[in-house]
Amino acid sequence: MTALRLNLLAAGAGPHRLDGAWWPHSHDLARELPALLAALDDRWPDITRITVSRSLWRTGPRRLRLPDRVLHINRSDVVHNPSAVCLLSYGVGRCDLFVVPPGASPTEGERLMAAIAGDDLAAPVAG
Repeated sequence: MTALRLNLLAAGAGPHRLDGAWWPHSHDLARELPALLAALDDRWPDITRITVSRSLWRTGPRRLRLPDRVLHINRSDVVHNPSAVCLLSYGVGRCDLFVVPPGASPTEGERLMAAIAGDDLAAPVAG
């Protein structure tokens, strides 16, 4: 299993447009999302919906059955940021993550993760 590449804003960091940055290893949402959801579960438990840009995530399931829930995946041409995903946890809120393209070189991926991270982000989430 490959390590999850995720940086999150520190809890209580105040108003912001993005909650962090995620660098998936592939365009396969069915393979990438379980580890991401597990890492987000403490702050955004029971995420049941995700909206992704159709331009970045062209194929894949519309629903993903997980051991404890069903995740509904919406691909949209109308998203506020095509390089972001929006995850919804009813009763808790939403989590917006910048997505580093899966095919980014290590240098470019690390540069983008650091640029989004800034000084307000916590340490990378281990996964």
